[in-house]
Amino acid sequence: MGRMPGSYTGVVPVSAAQLASALSVTTVPAFITGSWSTGMPVLWVNQAFEELGGVGIDELAILGPHSLLALVQDDPNRAAAQADLKAGRAMRRIVSARRRDGGTTWLQVDVTPLPNGDDLPEYWVGVTTDVSEYVDQQAEQLASLEVERRQRADLDLIAQTTELLGDLEYPFALRDIADLLRSLVPWSGFYLNDDGLLFAEGVDVASPPSGRGRRHTRYVPEDRPLDRLEPVPSGADGGAPASNPAVDDVQDLLDGVVDGPVRLSLEGRFDPTSASGWLRRDLMHRVVEETGAVPHAVVVHAVAGRRRVLGLLVTWHGGAEADVQPGRPEPDHVSTVVEVVARRAGTAVDNARLYAREHRLAEALQRAMLPEQADVTGLDVWTYYAPNAEHAQVGGDWYDVLQIADGTVGLVIGDVVGHDVEAAAAMGQLRSVVRAYAYELTTPGTVLDRVDQLVAGMRVPRPASMVYAALEHLTEDDTWALEYTRAGHLPPLLLRDGTTQLLSEAGGMLVGFGNETRATGREVLRRGDVLIFYTDGLIERRDRSLKRGLETLTEMSGRITARDAAGVGEELLSRLADSPEDDVAIVVVRVPDPEADRRVTALSPRSRRWLLPSEPGSIGRARHAVLRTSQAWGLPDSAAAELVVSELVANGVLHGWGNIALRLFDTGDGLRIEVEDSNPAPPVATDGHPNRLGGFGMQIVERLADWGWRPSTSGKLVWAKLRPDLTGGAGQE
Repeated sequence: MGRMPGSYTGVVPVSAAQLASALSVTTVPAFITGSWSTGMPVLWVNQAFEELGGVGIDELAILGPHSLLALVQDDPNRAAAQADLKAGRAMRRIVSARRRDGGTTWLQVDVTPLPNGDDLPEYWVGVTTDVSEYVDQQAEQLASLEVERRQRADLDLIAQTTELLGDLEYPFALRDIADLLRSLVPWSGFYLNDDGLLFAEGVDVASPPSGRGRRHTRYVPEDRPLDRLEPVPSGADGGAPASNPAVDDVQDLLDGVVDGPVRLSLEGRFDPTSASGWLRRDLMHRVVEETGAVPHAVVVHAVAGRRRVLGLLVTWHGGAEADVQPGRPEPDHVSTVVEVVARRAGTAVDNARLYAREHRLAEALQRAMLPEQADVTGLDVWTYYAPNAEHAQVGGDWYDVLQIADGTVGLVIGDVVGHDVEAAAAMGQLRSVVRAYAYELTTPGTVLDRVDQLVAGMRVPRPASMVYAALEHLTEDDTWALEYTRAGHLPPLLLRDGTTQLLSEAGGMLVGFGNETRATGREVLRRGDVLIFYTDGLIERRDRSLKRGLETLTEMSGRITARDAAGVGEELLSRLADSPEDDVAIVVVRVPDPEADRRVTALSPRSRRWLLPSEPGSIGRARHAVLRTSQAWGLPDSAAAELVVSELVANGVLHGWGNIALRLFDTGDGLRIEVEDSNPAPPVATDGHPNRLGGFGMQIVERLADWGWRPSTSGKLVWAKLRPDLTGGAGQE
């Protein structure tokens, strides 16, 4: 078959001259060298190689054997590359080389032996590729990954510190935060400025902070007198010169004169009474003791609250003195993290102390406005109060039981509109006014008339309802004469021989709005009669009217089987106050009936409840409550029960806040005691507190009872069940 015109018939041979010309003009730098044994002299380079390296064949010849190595900067893989060349193997390496303009470029070098049939090649051909852009991109990616890794570590550290700051009741919260920061610096520590700087491992939230302390020398320990603490002499490592004693950068930071951070040289002299002088002395000892190294300078950040600087966060950077120079106190990365931690610590400490102050104010207000459990001569009285205001723990309901004279008792229960501090303040004013007139006057209607007159002039901002009653003992027939008047309040309830009666006489307008003379209702109370005074929180619900709630109260009261005031109150609470929507106040008054009380029915609920203020006096009241309850239930007097309740209530007073709820239950095989407070932290059995008395309370409880705890809606509930052999067994009424 003949060939068609233009058809391909085979490879066109290329001459050696054409190949040499192609290598000479290609833009890829290329070279040819001799064997390794002869020093790999450069025999030929193309124009691209000369332009890249800035040297030609003549300059390379002058450099002598292995002249190409002179163009390569430090190569960590040089030994491996030389081993390949000595063995006659092809080699590929990425190296850095100097450009003609003095800069650096990254090259991928491929060197291949030309086969000649011998074991070792006689000639090598090499080509180079500029990979600077690739290397730079890779370096940027690695740097970006390192920055991202460091940022994640910083965010994790900040998150951990935030979690620790969320529980400043933990006594070593600041110490643990400082330990976290030591992943960035060799040493760090907190100092709080409460009437003088003091190294702090935790925060005493109950301590009122000053944030303006200047009495720093008071905290110098006796074994570290001022005259023995000379400045450290400047070392040869670039330590700072002695400071001006008149300069006090640390005090300026505490006073808010400077924002900081500031660098504090520990090699200078300072006024011994200054903040800088005290901090230098403490750091010299503390850092040396903890690290074994002598510090030369530290960086001090302000721990600032809302209105003042509360303390300091100090970091030491070890021997990196260049990192703590006056112009640049610490690296940007470390400075940012430490600054965030210091700022969050200041806010958390300020919030914790502000919250503690508000709690103390609310508790003081509540204690001032609510009386203790009343004990009056000749009557069995039980009282209960639970505010609906969850945060302030105060409300507008109140009660008062007054021993006006022997055989004369005054009783008042009222409700101010609202659930805030203003309502509580109005309630406090009314309580004081009623108390004053109750001791001066005798007839309830007259008392309320005078209250109306005074309240109208006082301009009390909230309307209020009230019932005031006076009970007088009639010795001739051992009865009690009851007189009462109502100012817009729900009627008291009289329980007598299984029947119920609403004392609905003597009604009138709200307190301060009475424009007519107040009426007075009267009733005679016999032995066994029970009076129930209450506020609308006991019966009012969103899903039913107040009238229906009153009917429910009357119906439930008729089913009560308890024979003592506390038992009556407990039955009311268990049946009506399971989910109150308002403040609840209850006062139960029972006229004792000794003969009937000896025949107490066993159907009464075996539980009691008291609401106690968080104050030391509540411990004695709790012991008395256990004693009275044991007598009412026919249980032997038990010193063990009194001891256990003392320890549990004392823990609530010392470590809790808000009211303390005490509950007693007769389980049939032992007395169960429950104490609830608003502190969610669990109780811990310890071996005592170092350097001070106490700390054995829960150990005592463990010896006498089985105990445990659980979270509650407002804090925690601690329970203890006395063992029957310690209580003498639980008897029946």
